[in-house]
Amino acid sequence: MIKIMVVDDQELMRDGLATILELKPEICVVGVASNGQEAYEKVSELQPDIVLMDIRMPIANGVQGTRLISTAFPEIKVLMLTTFKDSELIFEALEEGASGYLLKDMPTDSIVQAIMTVYSGGMVLPKELTAEIFKEMKRNKSHDNFSSSADTPTIINELTNRELEVLNKLGLGLNNKEISEKLFISEGTVKNHVSHLISKLEVRDRTQAAIFAVRYGITTFDI
Repeated sequence: MIKIMVVDDQELMRDGLATILELKPEICVVGVASNGQEAYEKVSELQPDIVLMDIRMPIANGVQGTRLISTAFPEIKVLMLTTFKDSELIFEALEEGASGYLLKDMPTDSIVQAIMTVYSGGMVLPKELTAEIFKEMKRNKSHDNFSSSADTPTIINELTNRELEVLNKLGLGLNNKEISEKLFISEGTVKNHVSHLISKLEVRDRTQAAIFAVRYGITTFDI
C-alpha cells in the first residue's frame, strides 16, 4: 500500500482529496498539512512514500517544501498538484526535486495513476501540459532562468546522437516504454541510456535530466 500525505492550504481541497484517495485500495493517506514547512515537520514521523504538494501556500510554498523534504528525506517522492497559472513555479519545484506535477482539476484516476508512476520510480511530466507551460513562459518572458546558448554546458557536445535522442524524449515526459517505441530500441537499452545520461549530466534523476533537456533546448516545443 502506498502511503500518501496531502499538502494544501485550502481545507476543502486538502481534506476532499484525502477522502477520495482513501477510497482507493492501493492508497493510504497517512496525514495532511497546510504548508510546506508543516509538511516537512510531519514527514519524519509519518514517513509517507509520496507527498502531494500544492505550490502556492503561505509560510512555506510548495517549492520551499519540496526543497526541505528532498534535501532531508531524498527517499520520499514529491508530486506537485498545481494550476496552470503556477507555470513559473513548476520548473522551480521540479529542479528542487519534485518527481512531476499534475493539474488539480484532473480526474482522480489520473492522480492515482500518477501516484503509481512516481511510486514505481518514474516521473510525471505531461507532454501537453509541459508544452503549454513552456509556451506561457515564453509569452510572459518569464523564462529568464532558462540559459542562453552561450551558457550551454560543454557536456552536451560529448553526448552521442542516441543519447541526445533519448534526452529529447525525456524532456517530453516519456517513460522508458514510450521512448523505446519511439526510437525502436529495447526498454533495457533505454534504461541504460538514461542511467548514462544521469551520470554524464551529473543530475539527480530522470526528472532533472528532463529539465536539463528543456532548459538547454534539447527538447523544444512549437511556439
